[in-house]
Amino acid sequence: MGKAKRRFVAKAESGKGWRVWDNTQKKWWGEVYQQIPEKLLLELNGNKSPEQLTELLSRTPRKKIKIV
Repeated sequence: MGKAKRRFVAKAESGKGWRVWDNTQKKWWGEVYQQIPEKLLLELNGNKSPEQLTELLSRTPRKKIKIV
């Protein structure tokens, strides 16, 4: 039957980087990341341990965005 639909997926934004999309709430989750946040997505779609998510968020390189 195929793979189960994931709640959180990574989507590339042209010229910006990677963002995490929440399929349930239909909105962006978190910040813009330089690379695809694979470990973060696995945790979000898995156990959702607050301690593990905090650690992954602090270790995942984010992209600086200038607000004009």
